[in-house]
Amino acid sequence: MTAPTRPQAGAPRGGQGNLGAARRFLATAPTRPQSGRPPRGAGILAVGGRVVVMRRVAVTGIGVLCPLGKSVAEVYGNAHAGRSGVHRLEAPFAHRLIAPLAATVPRFDGTEHFDPPKLRMLDRVSQFALVAARQALDAAGGMLDACDRSRAGVFVGTGMGGCLSNDEGYQTLYGEASDRIKPYTVLLGMPNAPAGWIGLEHGLLGPGLTYSTACAASAVAIGEAWLRIASGSLDLALAGGAEAPLAFGSLKAWEALRTLATIDAAEPSASCKPFSQNRSGMVLGEGAAMLVLEPWEQAVARGAAIHGEILGYGLSTDAGHLTRPSVAGQAAAMRAALQSAALDPQDIDMINAHGTGTLANDAVETAAIKAVFGARALHIPISATKAMHGHLLGAAGALECALSLLALQHGTALPTMHLQCPDPACDLDYVPNVARDGVAARTLLSNSFAFGGTNAVLVLRAASPAASG
Repeated sequence: MTAPTRPQAGAPRGGQGNLGAARRFLATAPTRPQSGRPPRGAGILAVGGRVVVMRRVAVTGIGVLCPLGKSVAEVYGNAHAGRSGVHRLEAPFAHRLIAPLAATVPRFDGTEHFDPPKLRMLDRVSQFALVAARQALDAAGGMLDACDRSRAGVFVGTGMGGCLSNDEGYQTLYGEASDRIKPYTVLLGMPNAPAGWIGLEHGLLGPGLTYSTACAASAVAIGEAWLRIASGSLDLALAGGAEAPLAFGSLKAWEALRTLATIDAAEPSASCKPFSQNRSGMVLGEGAAMLVLEPWEQAVARGAAIHGEILGYGLSTDAGHLTRPSVAGQAAAMRAALQSAALDPQDIDMINAHGTGTLANDAVETAAIKAVFGARALHIPISATKAMHGHLLGAAGALECALSLLALQHGTALPTMHLQCPDPACDLDYVPNVARDGVAARTLLSNSFAFGGTNAVLVLRAASPAASG
């Protein structure tokens, strides 16, 4: 793999403001009138008619385990090769599912990572989160040793929380008519357990926040962490998402919603087909991805390897329907992200699509991209990696953010697999079936759109020498 960039300490600051703690930054930060233009690619925050230029935010650690593997190198290598982690589900209840498909973390054994007393306290979702957080911190180079842990926070997105433990408890109560369940069921199943365990394991004393905005949850977590670092209220954030939704009750609930893919009889691993005319739905997946975020100058000063930069973050709400996506809502989030990053549509070189493989999402997302980028939308490489790793729900945005940073680092557009029958309504450049190397891309837009109408978009930049200015 290409090594992350290590910028020189004398690299230009690129519009960075010298801000204090969050409670002071609006009063002290350099500001520009709304009619002015901050430096291109400088993170901004518009408040009360003022535009605050904020600190640059570097990504110095990535940790990931998902259906494509259990390390950054393995996951990226399999994504680049177009391999699928989707398979027929092998579980005692599989025969009760209409389409028993899943994307599972391969050969994951919690006993390899946790001693028995601790493991008894951890739902699978918390196990994933802790392992990914350890990987990310290790990759960031032991920065906790010199860190003021009161200025370090944890930001985790999850859609289903510890649903495996909850499902087990319900089965014990209702299926077996027992009056007793595990004494730690509440602690195993609560949605904020992953964030709580990460903070506990690493002694992080700043905010420990959990976001449960469905499929946008971990993109929101990363965006909110970016705001804290950029504004000056924190100097370190572990941000990402975790999901372990493959409980029987969860799968039956998603099945009832009629959003899951049917099985491709010829090739079950190709059952998820984003933007294809014969797409039939999504495949649920599990895993976690965590990023270490810190101020750019802090990363440079300590000689950290920088994987990329978070430039901006946009949010919107459809406010139209809980499940039916909105062109206007998705476009609004993309425009908000561009404004946050002080970029124009022509500055975006690649897009990571939400790309679930459902009939409604893919057509609406295509239309929303066209609404924002106009005719240029036809010439932007767009990747939809859920075809390979499945839909990790609340962890999807973080996993795809990690893959997007790695793609920028390698100068590659990752493939949208199983796109054999293009849909006339989805007529953009989705990088069909084969990764595209040698892409001169610096900036990427990553989309995450959720049931409930929450739309979250991140803007990323490669950590190239040019990006340090």
